[in-house]
Amino acid sequence: MTHHGLGEFEQMVLLAIAHLEGEAYGIPIVEEIERRTGRSVARAAVYVTLRRLDEKGFVSSWMSDPTPERGGKPRRYVKLTSEGARALREARRAAERMWQGLDPASLRSR
Repeated sequence: MTHHGLGEFEQMVLLAIAHLEGEAYGIPIVEEIERRTGRSVARAAVYVTLRRLDEKGFVSSWMSDPTPERGGKPRRYVKLTSEGARALREARRAAERMWQGLDPASLRSR
């Protein structure tokens, strides 16, 4: 089953998950994107995107044990699936093909 096109934010979420190597859940994903892009990111946008990526089969998720502090809640961790990794690689190749032959420094409005 092929899913065409990853949105820019979907790519950022998937790349943050890849960088977090198994420690990926909502807050660290938000922080990773903010740290790497310098943009502020709405936590709700990450959760909505994670749900969509899960529906597409690009991530899988599981619940942790409750956190140790009193009243601690379980966390929903996520990881890339092989399909998600493939979609990321395809998105990168497509962007590279579009950039081919262009000098980023020479871009200007016409």
